[in-house]
Amino acid sequence: MNKKDIKILLVDDEPDILEIVGYNLRSEGYLIYTASNGLDAIKTAKKIIPHLILLDIMMPEMDGIEACEKIRKIPSLEHVIISFLSARGEDYSQVAGFEAGADDYITKPIKPKVLTSKVKSLLRRLKNENNTASITIIGNIKIDRDEYVIYKDNVKITLPRKEFELFSLLTSKPGKVFKREVILDTVWGNDVVVGGRTIDVHIRKLREKIGDDYFKTVKGVGYKFVKEHD
Repeated sequence: MNKKDIKILLVDDEPDILEIVGYNLRSEGYLIYTASNGLDAIKTAKKIIPHLILLDIMMPEMDGIEACEKIRKIPSLEHVIISFLSARGEDYSQVAGFEAGADDYITKPIKPKVLTSKVKSLLRRLKNENNTASITIIGNIKIDRDEYVIYKDNVKITLPRKEFELFSLLTSKPGKVFKREVILDTVWGNDVVVGGRTIDVHIRKLREKIGDDYFKTVKGVGYKFVKEHD
């Protein structure tokens, strides 16, 4: 996919941020759209179906957390890549962001070149989606990579993008222990800096949706998918 075809929605109530970030990303060749609050973000996203949304947290009308949660419930926007771009760097804010369905969390201020690098990393998965077998069956679970859904005992479970990518990685080799650094590198990318708790939050969400017995923690090392509940 060419950059000129990639649509990015910037959501922030500070005009300067929209102008500066928008300018730098336009310079890279992306199509840039903007919104100044969560409500407008949802309306614009439904209209343009962006590939990536960069979303602030503290905004009028509707904050970024609520907007992210609502976006994830809209069928046409389920698989849009969402990253928070916020001055709030506290752990609890980041955890709240990931639990709302975000794929990444970027803390402001950030240098334009670094932000551009992170955006490229987030968008890289658009190229990788077509490089894997679309359907995988493991026991009573079917993984549909085209639709970003899984079926457990023929019951459909829709996962946010990052949860799906983590699940897809773990199920690529059932029984293998994936080290935390390998998970971060594979799912979030070399140049995307996230905290160690990010993995834990996503594993917890997967356990809630799929079942605790499918995931085993190897203390101090990482996680593995248990095919037969050993």
